[in-house]
Amino acid sequence: MDFKEEIIKLLKKEVKEEINLEIPPEFNLGDYAFPCFSLARIFKKNPNEIALELSKKIKAQFLEKVEAKGPYLNFFIDKKLFSENSLKEALKEKKQKKGKKILVEYCHANTHKAFHIGHTRNICLGESICRILEENGNKVIRANFQGDIGMHVAKTIYGLLNLNKIGLKEPKENKGKWLGLVYAAASNLAKDEKIAEEINLINQKLYAGDKKLVKIWKESRKWSIDYFEKTVYPDFNVRFNRFYFESEVEKDGIKIAKNLLKENYAKLDQGAVIIDLEKYGLGIYLILKSDETALYSTKDLALAELQEKEYKPDLILHIVGSEQNLHFKQLFKTIELFNKKLAEKERHLSYELVILPTGKMSSREGKVILYDNTVNEMIEYAKKEIRKKWEKINEKELEKRAKKISMAAIKYSMLSQDMKKAIVFDQEKSVSFDGDTGPYLLYSYVRANSILKKSKKKAKIPKKEIIEKEFLLIKKISNFNEILTKAGEHMNPYLISNYLFDLAQSFNEFYHNYQVIGSEKEEFLLCIVKAFKKTISKGLYLLGIETIEEM
Repeated sequence: MDFKEEIIKLLKKEVKEEINLEIPPEFNLGDYAFPCFSLARIFKKNPNEIALELSKKIKAQFLEKVEAKGPYLNFFIDKKLFSENSLKEALKEKKQKKGKKILVEYCHANTHKAFHIGHTRNICLGESICRILEENGNKVIRANFQGDIGMHVAKTIYGLLNLNKIGLKEPKENKGKWLGLVYAAASNLAKDEKIAEEINLINQKLYAGDKKLVKIWKESRKWSIDYFEKTVYPDFNVRFNRFYFESEVEKDGIKIAKNLLKENYAKLDQGAVIIDLEKYGLGIYLILKSDETALYSTKDLALAELQEKEYKPDLILHIVGSEQNLHFKQLFKTIELFNKKLAEKERHLSYELVILPTGKMSSREGKVILYDNTVNEMIEYAKKEIRKKWEKINEKELEKRAKKISMAAIKYSMLSQDMKKAIVFDQEKSVSFDGDTGPYLLYSYVRANSILKKSKKKAKIPKKEIIEKEFLLIKKISNFNEILTKAGEHMNPYLISNYLFDLAQSFNEFYHNYQVIGSEKEEFLLCIVKAFKKTISKGLYLLGIETIEEM
């Protein structure tokens, strides 16, 4: 039985308006609440009076009571019936609904630059949003759009041509990671006007197809791509359906810019092609430089058309940091001028950046925490914690567990804050086994797993009365589907991470209050533990976090 739907049906018999139920903030306020504010205008009465009148009219066998609390109508479902229904629901396999075809574009790690901890927020958000959308019945196409041409590449190539000047030697391995150092060193030298001019010339020659530079570009580009494929994507359990590169769409973007000029959507300004968006409050949008070299805008216009042509999705999501907010508003408005249907599909999912305790990261200035270094340090910390409990653990198993714990720490850190808030990344805090962290959630899962492994009895749904402490955890478990739906609607993994931490806290309170094995209620308590394990396991999957059996 879907209690929420049944309550909505009961309310609709009394109220001919759209019904939106809420989950009350406190346990003693019932299982569902209906705010009566919107009815005051219709019934010409105080919301408190309306709530009181409705509480006397609404009755059903599954309801323990209906209570008016100020302007709210609170519904208390029969605990035994609620528990039985919720545990069955938590333990059964769900049927997938049929939703939309959604292209999600994320990661965007540029070649020829360092992959740092700040980039991980994007890849974590993207993969989690994909999983949440899939769990809500949508077909998801995972796409990655990478910058493999432009000034950042020209700087790195300048560095490769002048290794003596930047004081670096080419290593025999891990060249993709090493390119980040080359880029930072060359960017530092580019403060000199003469060197900046040389880099600009390299960029122009590269676009013109200079054979020597193209050869260096192709080789160094491969180093970066190999690094992403061997290190980054496996760590984040990401498998992209399509890799788009700026070099792939650049020429088509230039054609589009020229066509927009020809069709009078754009105009020339000192030789550059611009779109005047002043009347929309979006200023001037530059889509082609006066020397006919492409910009982000040029390439994004071509990318939009290519994605539509290849997949014809219902929705295209671009997961990109908030510093690009204006760019996407200008881009979508420009697309709307010549292709309104495509513009309606486009959406920018904006998020705030990851910052260091000392301030903003910058690959250009070398002010970054390199991803590999961070993971390795966190793995060492996790190993120390694991050894406290498992002194004789073999190295292979130790490494495997420590890596999973470290990745859980990073992923949860990136997803446990709302997308609209910046993250100050605290490495030590994130890998802690206590508090609002990924390892804490894993530890809760491991505890549940341990109980189920040790018990020789089978989990059974109760026939007896339920007491409040048990009911509290069952209620938290039952909220999962509603949270999942909301996370899909808002496309925000924070709703899942916040719920999981709350759920884990409730389970650990239950764990300390009950000796499950050997209890008179063992079969019933096992059922709660099993439902918790399945729910947190699904939630962790949605965050891209792999479970482990022991910590």
